Amino acid sequence: MRIAIGGMAIESSQFCPHRSTYDDFRVTRGADLLGRYTWTRPGGFGTDVEWVPLVHAVALPGGPVERDTYDRIKSELVTRIREAGPLDGLVFDIHGAMSVTGLDDAEADLAEAVRDALGPDALISAAMDLHGNVSRRFADRLDLLTAHRLAPHEDAWETRERAARKLVGRLASGKGRPYRAWVQVPVLLPGEKTSTRLEPAKSLYGRLAAVEALDGIVDAAVWVGYAWADEERCRAAVVVTGDDPDLALAQVRSLAQEYWDVRRDFVFVGPTGDADTCIARAVASPARPFLISDSGDNPTAGGAGDLAYMLGRLLAHEDLASGRVTALHPGITDPAAVAACFEAGVGTRVTLKVGGHISAGTGPHAEPYDLTGTVTALRDPAAPAPGAPRGNPAYDGGGRSAAVTCGGVTAVLTERRTPFHTRADFGPLDPTAYDIVVVKIGYLEPELYAMAADWLLALTPGGVDQDLLRLGHRRVARPLYPFDDAGFEDPDLTPVLL
Repeated sequence: MRIAIGGMAIESSQFCPHRSTYDDFRVTRGADLLGRYTWTRPGGFGTDVEWVPLVHAVALPGGPVERDTYDRIKSELVTRIREAGPLDGLVFDIHGAMSVTGLDDAEADLAEAVRDALGPDALISAAMDLHGNVSRRFADRLDLLTAHRLAPHEDAWETRERAARKLVGRLASGKGRPYRAWVQVPVLLPGEKTSTRLEPAKSLYGRLAAVEALDGIVDAAVWVGYAWADEERCRAAVVVTGDDPDLALAQVRSLAQEYWDVRRDFVFVGPTGDADTCIARAVASPARPFLISDSGDNPTAGGAGDLAYMLGRLLAHEDLASGRVTALHPGITDPAAVAACFEAGVGTRVTLKVGGHISAGTGPHAEPYDLTGTVTALRDPAAPAPGAPRGNPAYDGGGRSAAVTCGGVTAVLTERRTPFHTRADFGPLDPTAYDIVVVKIGYLEPELYAMAADWLLALTPGGVDQDLLRLGHRRVARPLYPFDDAGFEDPDLTPVLL
């Protein structure tokens, strides 16, 4: 069997002023692409498979992808499919929440182009993020599709392997194309309200393995959708794939109904408050380190990552401004400020206008912050110190960074949008040495979760504001919970068999 691997993965907030260009993507081909997956190596499953690498492009979440960037990657993927020769299948490694300027339903457009290039007989198996969107137009072009079952996504690579295993098994069995029972659920919630660490998502997603194990069922998946795009496809979806069409329809109907019935039970994954409330509670708490999520400007959900709003609120607190309490606030994107810090050198006092360059003009929260402080650390990943830890390998390319300390607050400025998810991402700075750590993130990734003595989710403004009603969605299909609630009790959840 000749099975290709390729795709394009990013989630894009249409409420973020950032635009994702080709330089934002990490593009892999050939042996490097096959090397992403353990199961393509000797000893992996599918000994009768020739894995054919196409091209894969992945980027840190951000604003919509520029059309010429999308067209360039799409063209290469389609060309490589046509040049690969006869293919039995494709592992389609995508996200599901990509927005492209001037284009609706980007994943459907990409899937249509891929299907046309492959021809009608090859099978396509998509591995997706549960925060993706699944329109009928998109699902129509696929044969198998599955999504993560954990949020945070500790099973991301397991999901890709499941998509590949299902495809290999399907082709080896000779059973051909399975049925896909599909339905959308008129609910759109942010990921921070749908973590599988908590109910009701824990039980809902916990059902999927049992459904998958039923005789006649191949796979079961639930998507919560992507809340920070504004398209008709943005909503929850359920797909059950199988050879028994009646059973697939029954199971997808049951899962969709459960999702709808528990829609009001989804809660934020941690205690919440506005910025000042969270800061005051963290200062007063004996728990150290106390972590706060600057959730509205989370770059790994699609935020610009350049808002200095939380920095201003931290330094507005007397205990932090005086240094009686210490705080570390990493990840404010500002290449000009970083350059100024490198020019000044460690130990030098600097005055900077921090942040607000990407987000300029989007509101009072996006104004630059006038920061006067001392440069306390510089980091250049191109020239790491001997033995220095490496940053997050999933998102290489954060560039240089500079730490500036004012009172008790140390802000880490970065050349490029970059997340701080692991201990290694902080480089020479030890986050556990500070009383408070304020990270541009939503729910805490595993290492941060383990690090936190206590934690609050700050409902801050930005391109991925958790308060969806503040964003101004105009194009989502209505009625849609939570935008509509009263009098919206009995939606049509009749599944469609594809």
